[in-house]
Amino acid sequence: MGRITYYSTNNKNEKTNFRQAFMNGLASNYGLYMFRRDSVPKLDMDAILAMKELNYAGIAYKVLAPFLHEDINAGDLKKILNSAYDEKLIPVAIQNVTGKTYITWLSKGPTYSFKDFAARFLGRTLEYFLKDEGQKRIVIVATSGDTGGAVAAALHGLKQVSNIILYPQGNISAQQRRQLTTLKGNIYAFEVNGDFDVCQAIAKRLLGDRDFAEKLFNDPNYLTSANSISLGRLLPQVVYPFYIYSRIAENGKPIILSIPSGNFGDMMGTVIAREMGLPVTRILCGVNENAEFPDFLKTGKFNKKPTIQSPSSAMNVSNPSNFARLVDFYGGHIYDQRDKTGRVTQEGVMDVVPDLESMRQDLYSISVKNADHYRAIKEVYERSGIVIEPHGAVGWRTLDTYLQGKHDRLAVIYETAEPGKFSEDIKKAIGLVPDFPAGIKAQTRLKERIFSVTEAPDINRDGSLILADKQYEQVKRIITEIFKDNPM
Repeated sequence: MGRITYYSTNNKNEKTNFRQAFMNGLASNYGLYMFRRDSVPKLDMDAILAMKELNYAGIAYKVLAPFLHEDINAGDLKKILNSAYDEKLIPVAIQNVTGKTYITWLSKGPTYSFKDFAARFLGRTLEYFLKDEGQKRIVIVATSGDTGGAVAAALHGLKQVSNIILYPQGNISAQQRRQLTTLKGNIYAFEVNGDFDVCQAIAKRLLGDRDFAEKLFNDPNYLTSANSISLGRLLPQVVYPFYIYSRIAENGKPIILSIPSGNFGDMMGTVIAREMGLPVTRILCGVNENAEFPDFLKTGKFNKKPTIQSPSSAMNVSNPSNFARLVDFYGGHIYDQRDKTGRVTQEGVMDVVPDLESMRQDLYSISVKNADHYRAIKEVYERSGIVIEPHGAVGWRTLDTYLQGKHDRLAVIYETAEPGKFSEDIKKAIGLVPDFPAGIKAQTRLKERIFSVTEAPDINRDGSLILADKQYEQVKRIITEIFKDNPM
């Protein structure tokens, strides 16, 4: 296995290993950790086809070991993966919809979200590194829906870790909110006046504010990340396209993967899987009414607009973090312009355009209108009796549009959440109210603990929200109050 070097998308001179990149969370100059496309490890077709004999943890080892072998020995990595991916706790279901089109349910884990897969790996790996080094960390997470719950569940009760979760007030469901606010202990839920992009801006600014971490914790690296900006969240998402292929492969024939896309971690993981050798003809990246990416593929220009609210709430993202990795992968560069304090003054500045020809060959993207979410849910239900939720609906509509209604090519839609988390949307679409998952039912009876960030965001000329200095200062005051007498 060769050595993989990780660098900052905003500073190619920074070079480090996986452990340090994982622990840092955010790379230098507010970049994301990435690796050269030509350094991506390859798996031959025999190795990929042999995965049909392995369970999920076994496939995860084959996929991740080439990235991690220098930092986690084989025995420890297998223990981490066997614990994270116990199929009794986090099963994967694959279901035929029509013709050669399947749905993969990545939503059967502890918080009923596909993000359980990455969060469980991240939590166990973080605890492994921290115990080894005798250190502690606070994990900063911004969430537009499911990320927060998955990370909170994965980190809850760990001795070396605390978790601050930033979520937009009024923009996630009550069920999603309770997954953040009822755990308590080492989990701290911050309700933010603003949208997801404001929450994400807070997270990035905190992670880059080493002076604050040094002053409060005597350690400039005390704050780390579990968002899609974390390498520890990205790499586990390379695994499930291999698992999917192992269960429905047709003698090495290629597959189409349709991915409802928000912050682009899921999609970027699939791009890497394809580069490793997985035979994927096209990666479909459906978005909701936040259409910046399909517009970019058409025009070659990235224009960040105000975030639009949509039934697929976890995808209400107008400036996806992992877009920076995707652009880097195809030879370009995009960044958020900042002032000396770290405050973003302009989002999505693209100073090097990526290889658009290659991107357009590999990727396909459309924007699914809000009303079409409900039509897609109804279509799938009437065709197959399967109930999907709004994010899966985007995956279905994108695939059905790409195939022009002819489902005669092997294709899989990623279904990323349980319908019971979106009962009002399901009722609106098909008149049925799906049951809440058992774990969510239990949380409705628990008291919540919420830390409120009440200061208002600034408003750009185009109407989009942007993190205000007063907001950021309020966040720092709350963190200081929580941890000043007890660092953990």
